Amino acid sequence: MNPPTGKSVLVTGGAQGIGLATAARLAAHGWRVAIADNDAEALAEARAADGALLALHCDVSDEDAVRRAVGDTLVAFGRLDALVNNAGITGAASGPLEALSLAEWNRRIGTNLTGVFLMAKHCASLLRAARGAIVNVASTRALQSESNTEAYSASKGGVVALTHALAMSLGPEVRVNCVSPGWIDVRAWRKIARRDTAPLSAADHAQHPVGRVGKPEDVAALVAWLLSDEAGFVTGQNYVIDGGMTRKMIYAE
Repeated sequence: MNPPTGKSVLVTGGAQGIGLATAARLAAHGWRVAIADNDAEALAEARAADGALLALHCDVSDEDAVRRAVGDTLVAFGRLDALVNNAGITGAASGPLEALSLAEWNRRIGTNLTGVFLMAKHCASLLRAARGAIVNVASTRALQSESNTEAYSASKGGVVALTHALAMSLGPEVRVNCVSPGWIDVRAWRKIARRDTAPLSAADHAQHPVGRVGKPEDVAALVAWLLSDEAGFVTGQNYVIDGGMTRKMIYAE
């Protein structure tokens, strides 16, 4: 993959986990990188670790905050060539469906799905001018579920659908694709207060046909390829990156 010349990218949820790994990968390949995150502590740590990152405090569910983040990126870099919509609230909501409040539902939909819409909306003209690309980060929860994950699963399913809608609306100038990670061990990429490097069990790894749990670097590599010119004929697609876990049939013993 040839490194870009002077190209810039905005990565939401970029201060930890998959977002930070993606920002690091792209920076290493010559991108000018802005990270937007709502966690001020994580954002400060990421900026201290790599002074070249443009760190932006942003709640992606807030349209004014999104508008400011995109504007600050344009001021700093003069252009925008790519957007990675990674920001999201993970995990199950509290309690069973009957206890799921509308406020909690709206909070997860607002960040995980509406945030993707708002970022795409306010980056669209810049990306069109640059003939750029968007990669949205969904989840295998868009395809399968556990109990009490209605808000999260619905939000990620929406991201997959929004991806192909955006690809139709923004093409041919802008390519839009999606990645749906499975079990990715992000613990070593969290902020210091939440970092954990204890090894996973052999049973954890054995659940995956590739023989191991995923790493943020695995997802970052796929995102980097989708943003590159090598993926120039790819748009509107959802790439499941889960070590084959969703293809594995499991029978009770």
